[in-house]
Amino acid sequence: MSPDAPGNAAAPGPTRSSGQPFRLGILLSGRGSNFLAIDRSIREGRLTGVEIAVVVSNVADAPGLAAARDLGLNHALFVSRGRPRAEHDADVLAGLRTHRVDLVCLAGYMRLLSPDFIAAFRNRILNIHPSLLPAFPGLDAQTQAFEYGVKIAGCTVHFVDEHLDHGVIVLQRALPVLETDDAHSLAGRILAEEHMAYSEAIAGVASGEYEIVGRRYIKKSAR
Repeated sequence: MSPDAPGNAAAPGPTRSSGQPFRLGILLSGRGSNFLAIDRSIREGRLTGVEIAVVVSNVADAPGLAAARDLGLNHALFVSRGRPRAEHDADVLAGLRTHRVDLVCLAGYMRLLSPDFIAAFRNRILNIHPSLLPAFPGLDAQTQAFEYGVKIAGCTVHFVDEHLDHGVIVLQRALPVLETDDAHSLAGRILAEEHMAYSEAIAGVASGEYEIVGRRYIKKSAR
């Protein structure tokens, strides 16, 4: 059943086994600042019952991969350059399954996922985007927002589907665009919101206490 079918509940998302940590697979291509924020939330006890099972990169010299190594986390490299997308994604999927990943979190992963990958983790892939979707999808969202002249900006955590920056929205955080902002300062302020939003969204998904109706993510306690 499509998660975008109006008026219908989507296929269930991940659920935490009783007494077992909820296992994250982090995919990144660069510095991984959101990965580090998630790891910090876990280590400092703000994100409980969750562990990072593996950190995967498609770029050999990604600083985020080096950080995972330094933190003693399981990590894997699957270089994507020059490989067919479906073939590369099949290798990544195998790695995630080896580490028994419950939820995939994209943290600056600069590749579109193949349909087979998305189908394998339907409603179990999260992404964070530096705009209030559906406004300003794609690259350089903060610059897009600044140049458009918006007065409110922010970030969005959403499930990943087959379309770019399109899946069901889990959580959004908004902030005012200041008169003193430029595109760079706005991006920095949005990033600070991202670091809080991602862990909050993961906690909500890991709890299993939600349902998806049409395009709406609804906490069960709110119904």
